[in-house]
Amino acid sequence: MLKKVLFWVLAFVITISAAIYQRKTGPTYELKTQFAYEGQNYKMGFPRSHEIGNPCILDFEIPQQHITGELMYRKYPTNDPWTKVELIREGDHLSGELPVQGPAGKLEYYLLLQNNKIQLPIDGPVVIRFKGAVPPFILIPHIFFMFFAMLISTLAALMALGKLPRQKLYGQITFVLLLIGGLTLGPIVQKYAFGDLWTGIPFGWDLTDNKTLIAVLFWLLAFVGNLKKERRGLTVLAAVALLAIFSIPHSMFGSELNPETGEIISAMITPLFF
Repeated sequence: MLKKVLFWVLAFVITISAAIYQRKTGPTYELKTQFAYEGQNYKMGFPRSHEIGNPCILDFEIPQQHITGELMYRKYPTNDPWTKVELIREGDHLSGELPVQGPAGKLEYYLLLQNNKIQLPIDGPVVIRFKGAVPPFILIPHIFFMFFAMLISTLAALMALGKLPRQKLYGQITFVLLLIGGLTLGPIVQKYAFGDLWTGIPFGWDLTDNKTLIAVLFWLLAFVGNLKKERRGLTVLAAVALLAIFSIPHSMFGSELNPETGEIISAMITPLFF
């Protein structure tokens, strides 16, 4: 009994750690940076994802009233000239506005402060992607099923390694959770956000769709392989594959609007359009 409880706790810790890592390293997570000026340190956050429907308001807390700046932006990926917008001061805050793009449309932007003395972020422009709103009754179940698929998958692997019963059952549950959360709700989320149900193989190279497909195929192998005889090795293999696949930063090489053609493509092949 103690071993089972330990496995549950360990599976939860591993799953949470992977989810946090995936979230924080993904290209849609807010980019945080800081800079020093005149003896003061400033912390700033640059959004990299925004829902269509409303302009994206960039707001930065910079209390020193004499500091001014400009927002520079252009469509991504293009060589268009940069559009310049003066930052507006309201009290301790400087703010600017990015125009809304279509689903999967992207802009790159940066700030120039104090007559071009300071460029932020220091490492170069930020790329922000716009997406459609996904209804909570679709998005929440998707997140729920995918999280628990990872959790039960990890638990199944630990059970298999510990030669405890129910590894087969937990593997079957994982496969069903992936079918619901990944192959059913996942495309619906994609449709609301970017207008297409599926942009992975064979229609494109969207990494999120493709890694979902690969994870399902690994667990299909484990599911079928464990039907007549327990094959713990297949369970472990599928669980490790799932954990590795979903530790890849979320939304990398995701859907991207080609500014020239108006088509939504995979970001993996955008260098072709430079």
